[in-house]
Amino acid sequence: MSVHWFEKLFKHRGVIWLLFIVNFFGTIYGYMWYGNQLEYTAANYPAWLLPFVPDSPTASLFFTAALLLLLYPPKSLKGTLLRELIEALAVLTSVKYGIWAVSIIFAGGYQGDTVGWKDWMLVASHTGMAVEALIYARFFAFRRMLPLALLWTLANDMVDYSIGIYPWLPSVLEDDVIGVQYFTIGLTLLSAAAAWVFSRRTRPLESFSDRR
Repeated sequence: MSVHWFEKLFKHRGVIWLLFIVNFFGTIYGYMWYGNQLEYTAANYPAWLLPFVPDSPTASLFFTAALLLLLYPPKSLKGTLLRELIEALAVLTSVKYGIWAVSIIFAGGYQGDTVGWKDWMLVASHTGMAVEALIYARFFAFRRMLPLALLWTLANDMVDYSIGIYPWLPSVLEDDVIGVQYFTIGLTLLSAAAAWVFSRRTRPLESFSDRR
């Protein structure tokens, strides 16, 4: 009974629309948050590296798009494949960067960095990213696209840490970049495993778009 109630709640169109709106505006705020680093990257690195800079907002963008595709699923094969890729990227990167951001904030605090109200806001929002991704993974069917999403995310990791455009860290962690790099790559693999475990082999027959 509890599982049925849980699924019914998160399949409700009103709930999906609410989460879509929250994630949509959260994504915009996230890109604004990365404004200074984007400006710095544009001034000091090739322009093609810019998409690799705002990791968390891009994860949120994928999840926002995945929610919209729950409400309005594509009918064609190409559209379905694109939907599955977006879902795979949404779950993998939302889990990864949700956990990553919280871990980095607490690691910085452990080493003496001040954890202010903005940091606690980020802890709450990024925890929500990871949780909602795992909740909705059970309604997605993206396993055949997960390897491609994993390759993209690993490539992002390699670009971030080989070129030096990883998200700016608390100053107390600047001497721990190698450790952060290994943690990030390991978290990518762990998040891919979680995405696989929580996802379905086949998509549920019930259409979200039919709910009123």
